[in-house]
Amino acid sequence: MGRRIVTGAEGARNLLRVRKPHEHSRVTYVELFFDLVFVFAVTQVSHFLLAHFTPIGALQTLILMLAIWWVWVYTSWITNWLDPELTRVRLMLFALMSAGLLLSTSIPRAFESRGLSFALAFVAMQVGRSAFATFTTPRSEPLRLNFVRILSWLVISGVFWLAGGALDGTAQIALWLVALAIEYTGPVAGFYVPWIGASTTQDWSVEGGHMAERCALFIIIALGESIVVTGSTFAGIEWTVTTFGAFASTLLGAIAMWWIYFHIGVHLGSERISQSSDPGRLARLAYTYIHLPIVAGIVVTAVSDEQVLAHPSGHSNIEVTLSTIGGPLLFLIGVLLFKRAVRGHLQPSHLAGIAVLLALIPFAPLMAPLALSIVTTAILLAVGIWEAVSLGAAARSPVE
Repeated sequence: MGRRIVTGAEGARNLLRVRKPHEHSRVTYVELFFDLVFVFAVTQVSHFLLAHFTPIGALQTLILMLAIWWVWVYTSWITNWLDPELTRVRLMLFALMSAGLLLSTSIPRAFESRGLSFALAFVAMQVGRSAFATFTTPRSEPLRLNFVRILSWLVISGVFWLAGGALDGTAQIALWLVALAIEYTGPVAGFYVPWIGASTTQDWSVEGGHMAERCALFIIIALGESIVVTGSTFAGIEWTVTTFGAFASTLLGAIAMWWIYFHIGVHLGSERISQSSDPGRLARLAYTYIHLPIVAGIVVTAVSDEQVLAHPSGHSNIEVTLSTIGGPLLFLIGVLLFKRAVRGHLQPSHLAGIAVLLALIPFAPLMAPLALSIVTTAILLAVGIWEAVSLGAAARSPVE
């Protein structure tokens, strides 16, 4: 697995990964097993948006997406620091899975009757995981103080999560936005705590290759949800030339997104973070924050796919327009920023794709959903081909 496994008496003393500089520690099977809960969570979020496609519904979906991503990425940081090969760490992940399943099943009614259930599950995962890391890490280990800082911030945000879960309406949304603001500010502020101070990214001894691989797997989760939506919707409708066209367009769109992210960017990101003198800083920027719009773009596109498959003809209404253009737009913006963070410059192909998508907005209401889907898919394919050709065969894939 790319790391020395800690066992026996040594394992009782130390849960932290033991690694050599720039060692790429592979993702473990238990981490992949843990991710299965989030396949369901991402599906629930996309269905929530489809059922609540209003300004308030979009805001509520954003809150849910921010929460789901944050609880997953924090767990990825913890398994980057702690060794999942150890039994007690695995048991922690199983406990998180249980809470995560409760979190996921609460999503459809998170702003109705199950707000408190959602909040309790979320806080249990955030606080429980950080408490485990804090109290099982030796006092002599430098990372322990960072775990204390993180735990302090999450306890404070947890108060707002629980208070919001006990309420409804505007008060619930406001309190959950405050909770998210606290949680998303934490890494930028170095989790500053009075009398303890703040940490720096140099203190975060990140295994860069592992973090890159974990986030790439979450992209696969999101794309997999898109494929499931396409397949399940197509299976339940009448098969005609039009619906076959919609099926082909939505599937090609998912393939284009995979190509844009994985063909070049994922390998470059893994190499850069593994070789970085400050991998914690790059992991915080490129993977913790910038990957969010990439995932959100895929989720919104899945909503578009379901609408296009169900109603490919007629004129595109506001929901179809926003999801069919907005999904690829969010995705390209996120990938553009990600590649800027790891490559150092903005990719012209991505900028052009974003510009064309924006220019398409005024014409979208005049187009049928299928036609709009075909155009956005063509834009994504063009971006992927342009990048591959412009960077040349030598940069397309790592040397085996």
